[in-house]
Amino acid sequence: MSKVVLITGASSGIGKSIGEFLFKKGFTVYGTSRNPERITGSLFPLIALDVRNTASIQEAVATVIAATGKLDIVINNAGVGITGPLEEIPTDEIRNNFDTNFFGPVEVMKAVLPQMRQQKSGQIINITSIAAYMGLPYRSVYSASKGALELITEALRMEVKSFGIHISNVAPGDFATNIASGRFHAPLIKGSAYEATYGETLRTMNDHVDAGSNPEEMALAVYKIIQTPNPKIHYKVGAFMQKFSIVLKRVLPDKVYEKMLMNHYKL
Repeated sequence: MSKVVLITGASSGIGKSIGEFLFKKGFTVYGTSRNPERITGSLFPLIALDVRNTASIQEAVATVIAATGKLDIVINNAGVGITGPLEEIPTDEIRNNFDTNFFGPVEVMKAVLPQMRQQKSGQIINITSIAAYMGLPYRSVYSASKGALELITEALRMEVKSFGIHISNVAPGDFATNIASGRFHAPLIKGSAYEATYGETLRTMNDHVDAGSNPEEMALAVYKIIQTPNPKIHYKVGAFMQKFSIVLKRVLPDKVYEKMLMNHYKL
């Protein structure tokens, strides 16, 4: 039987591209969506799952295992963007972002690990972000939630290695998806101390997404990781300068790197 793959957030964007690519390669693919009944024309089955709801996660995982008897690969892709000056982002929106981008993937991993331990094999790939490697102005919460997922993956990977389970992070840069439309934007407040700089940064971020790479690049990267016998901890996928920015953060003095980011965002 072909390998069974479960992909969260697979109704559009990167998740959909990964699912279609793997389906065409002969994998048994199950995707998830909060509202699968609204999606038409999917190449692979979509089942209901809200990563903010533990019962929903457990039910979806149980559905896949009941149908196939196993679960080989889980791709934690579901996530949501958030922008704004930290001072002006409602705390409820910060919590919602962490529930989706961090606690959700954690609950998915906790739900699938018993099956993978029983099989003595399995692979989990967490989709994070290049933004996870640095605190970006007006993207503080997004950087923090994705950065937390990067670090918890490092730790969990060591805890489950002896069970034959591989865990990796894949950090994409800007890709041409609908993430901007689903992102929570703290509103531009007339007369706010941040009005001018936040407005300019917001336009820059949206332009980067619109001019982003094809999501199929992420699909190919994930496929190559799946085919790798001993995958690495961290992978980065995106434009050269986006990936190189991580290298610069490691080698440049903190204040020099900060100045570089501030120049980029015209702060």
